[in-house]
Amino acid sequence: MLRDRYRDALAEGRERTLALVEPVAADDLDRVHSPLMSPPAWDLGHIAAFEDLWLCVRAGGMEPLRPDLMAVYDAAETPRAHRGDIPYLRRDDALEYLAAVRGRALTVLDRVDLGPDSDPLNAGGFVWDLLIQHEHQHDETILQTLALAEPGVYDPGRVAGSRRDRPDGSAPEAGGAIELAAGEHPIGDAGAAFAYDNERPRHTATVGSVAVGARPVTNGEYAEFVAAGGYGRRELWTADGWEWREREGVERPLYWTDDGRERRFDRVAPLDPGLPAMHVSWFEADAYCRWAGGRLPTEAEWEAAAALAPGPPRGNLDQLDFGPGRSGAFVGDCWEWTASELTGYPGFRAYPYPEYSEVFFDAGYRVLRGASWATRPSVARETFRNWDLPQRRQIFAGLRCAHDIEEQG
Repeated sequence: MLRDRYRDALAEGRERTLALVEPVAADDLDRVHSPLMSPPAWDLGHIAAFEDLWLCVRAGGMEPLRPDLMAVYDAAETPRAHRGDIPYLRRDDALEYLAAVRGRALTVLDRVDLGPDSDPLNAGGFVWDLLIQHEHQHDETILQTLALAEPGVYDPGRVAGSRRDRPDGSAPEAGGAIELAAGEHPIGDAGAAFAYDNERPRHTATVGSVAVGARPVTNGEYAEFVAAGGYGRRELWTADGWEWREREGVERPLYWTDDGRERRFDRVAPLDPGLPAMHVSWFEADAYCRWAGGRLPTEAEWEAAAALAPGPPRGNLDQLDFGPGRSGAFVGDCWEWTASELTGYPGFRAYPYPEYSEVFFDAGYRVLRGASWATRPSVARETFRNWDLPQRRQIFAGLRCAHDIEEQG
């Protein structure tokens, strides 16, 4: 029964949210760890306010539980850089708010019509899927924040169900490429299940003859770029990328050390050459591909190649490994930068609100595709479009390269 499915999914999602933050001291949940990110407690309050707005108020016809908090938790009104300065709820109050809103939401779920002819928000459970995926996405955002925090703030081994030390003796998949023939390829969501507005409408995109890397670039391959002086070669970088690299003094991926190790949360360990390279900006990904004689794939090329990828469709997902698995030809382990800027597909229509993606169109944001180890499985799909500014490195993001295929005359 659809109603029971949503009740179970809401409970499972909340259980995961609470498990992820449970090991964090209250003071560490409440404070700003990086100007790029919200205090984790803000994310908790935002999850509650978003649920109250969309499930209780707009889908259920109720008044807001806390009208005074709606502006505080409006992501469009309160950019991340300013969230530490506003009167957001601290840990205990945020958890209480989450619980109170959930109680209201479940009463709405018990009485609303989820049939296909009901109110558009409730029809087929659209707004309930939206709410569940929204919470999943903020869980990943919280993990990004905790990865940026000082060592000692977060111990993933204390999370219920943690698989952090699960042995993985597998090797990365072989290199090679997925070749796409020139022509029209179907892109976007076909409408069979929940998707965000920017994944639709499904359409065809023209793609040239191109070979897209069969797997993401590994740490070992990226280390060769670093060792070859790639960060010091101006010709490999865009003008904006070079200016950013010099201004920030960037010489390697975000969590790499200068002695060949990598920090992940509370641990620093030798760099594993078989894992996908992560925490690189779009600028770095673009420079690496130039060094490798290729380029970043467009998002249409990425999606067309993903549809042809061999083997299992999903890599290491669902957060509890607290790191990627071996690089392979699938959606998962790390987000992947593409060459494309975020814009709407032909015939795009914002729904149910323009602030999710439309306000970011044509503003310099670059599209990331795939998913990461910190992504919940319901969010990981070939059509999902993530995005961020080209200088950002906090995302669990890597890259794969594309090479144009010369057509025989």
